[in-house]
Amino acid sequence: MPGPLDGVKILELTSVVLGPWACQILGDMGAEIIKIEPPYGDSNRKLGDTVNPDMAALYLTCNRNKRSLVLDLKQESARQAVLKLAETADVVIHNYRPQVIARLKLDYEEFKAVNPNIIFCGTYGYGADGPYGEKGALDDSIQAASGIAMLQAQIEGEPRYVPTVVADKTTALTVVYAVTAALFHRERSGKGQAIEVPMFETMVHFIMAEHLWGRAFEPPKGSAGYIRLKSPHRRPYKTKDGYIAVLPYMNNHWKTFCDVAERPDLLEDERFLTMALRTKNIDATYEETGKIMTTKTTAEWWDLFSGTNVPTMLVNTPDELIDNPHLKAVDFWQMKDHPTEGRLRMTRLPANFSETPADIRRLPPRLGEHSAEILNEAGFSEDEIAAMVDSGATKTA
Repeated sequence: MPGPLDGVKILELTSVVLGPWACQILGDMGAEIIKIEPPYGDSNRKLGDTVNPDMAALYLTCNRNKRSLVLDLKQESARQAVLKLAETADVVIHNYRPQVIARLKLDYEEFKAVNPNIIFCGTYGYGADGPYGEKGALDDSIQAASGIAMLQAQIEGEPRYVPTVVADKTTALTVVYAVTAALFHRERSGKGQAIEVPMFETMVHFIMAEHLWGRAFEPPKGSAGYIRLKSPHRRPYKTKDGYIAVLPYMNNHWKTFCDVAERPDLLEDERFLTMALRTKNIDATYEETGKIMTTKTTAEWWDLFSGTNVPTMLVNTPDELIDNPHLKAVDFWQMKDHPTEGRLRMTRLPANFSETPADIRRLPPRLGEHSAEILNEAGFSEDEIAAMVDSGATKTA
């Protein structure tokens, strides 16, 4: 069965993780994705382990369900090719800074002129109308700007970046829901539109959902920052032989925890009587709980809390996730044979659709693998395509 976005055609002019991962998700849900790359390709083609040049691991994990078209957008023939493709496209997604996309003469007005119903999504560091609007950005700089790095300082003692590209991927998910919302609006109204998804604003929106805290009020009732999350004691608990995650958060969780731990005295401790009091005294809550957890092995605690209402989980390394029994049971890991890269492991889309399931229809393409095919579909003759190859406006795999 086709995915929920079957029939939607998207032109992707992105690189690194943010844009490619967003477009991969849209492709998993059935959209046709044409990945338009410069002659040197997406920079992630060279990052990570590799079998063949320009097909590195980080590229492979963000670029399935796409076809690759090489276009040197600095050349007029390539620019015209993009606009020609846009005539039959539904969506354009790019991650050039606004000034760069304007300089290339590929901004919203250019696309709207050839296709008034086009949805045009730009995703980049900072909103174009603000004083940071011309700044470039990568995940680390957005972690710094949005407060993530300094939140880590309250635990580590100095600013730290979270060891995942959280800004790229959170913004990518925002691109996905923004584009799908715009597609829904167009179904209702017949009108396309321009969308801006800036990383900085996206991450402040993401972080401050819980960390606005006392600054939710004006005048402030206190400082920003959810105190439970800022405690240096908030971490997996050390056991006799390892670590385990146990979270007696709600009042009923706390009662169960105290019963299982055989510590009824904690139920009478005035610091811990309610969730609000445990949060107010969060360092003491975590310290007391941590002392208890050191008295048994990980396996013993796992057995004791299994079947209870207390959220409990083993602490996995990324390598251990490959053989995780739950992920195996739900067929999360998809094994595919790539014609040039061999056997590949991929994650499946985590959303399950009963009527329009997501799937992996195309494996990550080689650079320019579909250049001639896509240009031919757009109406370019073999001679025109050959001339573009000769000029460097395009190239084939």
